[in-house]
Amino acid sequence: MAESFVKSFKRDYVYLNRLDSAEVVLQQLPRWFDDDNAMNPHKALKMRSPREFRLANSPH
Repeated sequence: MAESFVKSFKRDYVYLNRLDSAEVVLQQLPRWFDDDNAMNPHKALKMRSPREFRLANSPH
């Protein structure tokens, strides 16, 4: 599961953005993680984003 996440994270974020320095990358990571959790559908979550999945499965 972790390898799959790293592969898709690199494909969707790392390879598409500027990587001028480690500092630039570290500044971008929180936005990338937030975007991934909010927007990217995942097969294992029945094509919902992690945030949608948590909201749908949390006790109200």
